[in-house]
Amino acid sequence: MRAAAAHSASMDIPDLWRETDPLAEALQGLRMEGVFYCRSDFTAPWALRLPPLPGCLLFHVVTAGRCWLDIPGEPTRLLQLGDLVLVPCSAGAVASAQGHRLSSAPGVPAVDLFDIPREVSSGCYEAIRYGAGGEATQMMCGAIRFEQPAARHLVSLLPRVLHIESWRPPHPEWMHQTLRFMAAEAQQLRPGGEAVLTRLADVLVIQALRAWMEQAPAGGGGWLGALKDRHIGRALARLHREPARAWTLAGLAEAACMSRSAFAARFTALVGVPPMQYLAQWRMQLAHGELQAGQASVGELCQRLGYRSEAAFSRAFKRCIGLPPGTVRRQGAGR
Repeated sequence: MRAAAAHSASMDIPDLWRETDPLAEALQGLRMEGVFYCRSDFTAPWALRLPPLPGCLLFHVVTAGRCWLDIPGEPTRLLQLGDLVLVPCSAGAVASAQGHRLSSAPGVPAVDLFDIPREVSSGCYEAIRYGAGGEATQMMCGAIRFEQPAARHLVSLLPRVLHIESWRPPHPEWMHQTLRFMAAEAQQLRPGGEAVLTRLADVLVIQALRAWMEQAPAGGGGWLGALKDRHIGRALARLHREPARAWTLAGLAEAACMSRSAFAARFTALVGVPPMQYLAQWRMQLAHGELQAGQASVGELCQRLGYRSEAAFSRAFKRCIGLPPGTVRRQGAGR
């Protein structure tokens, strides 16, 4: 699955959701770039070893049959028709260092992905046919890359594997329908199928993240737990939406409908850093993504993020990111 013509999507969440759904607010600005999409037709016995793809979120959807997923350090999982799995390749994760395996049965000797002949049907599509002629399994697989540091931070918080058994409760019918639609597109590959599959993959990633959030235990910690918190999530949503605003601790506490001391203590306990430090980091993460993409100058970002001078912005950026903004911009242009 070679790196191919990429697709970027910024998820547009309706305004109505933004006041009531802090997770939707956080996801609204995350740009997902599709690296590759592959239709895979396997016949037993078969086994495939996928290499590590640092910085990517891999997905696998079983559109016919079943298979086994083996990730180092995790229990072997049976994937059945309609199942969706996300495998984040975060820095330092075992999956990043060793990759993972898909197979018709545990213990089948695996072949490296890049050793299997493939058919390139268009810029973002490849097709693989492999196996010994037994029981058939069809899958739609791919990798999505998140360029923004804030998005990479989100991916780093995910579990090492997200397994959505989407044909079973409690997942809503619209998630079932999305997967059915993807299965039909993957099998038929009609004109325009590349655009359809790319966008469906974006939607499925968001659905999977939301499904995991909804099933997570109440009161969970960390950034995602803070988004789910009734009060802290409301403040985070406001902060994410208006990063240039001259926020104060009192202003954020008011947005959360809490006293200043209670807000500061709960925010720090959930997120891991005090509110004003988080605000500074969030601004610099947004700036880093804009500079890497070459979408704004330092002066424009200075004004957009509420800094009075380029010198103050540059100092804050280097303190948080470790590099001057001009260096990050040049590196992005070089890529």
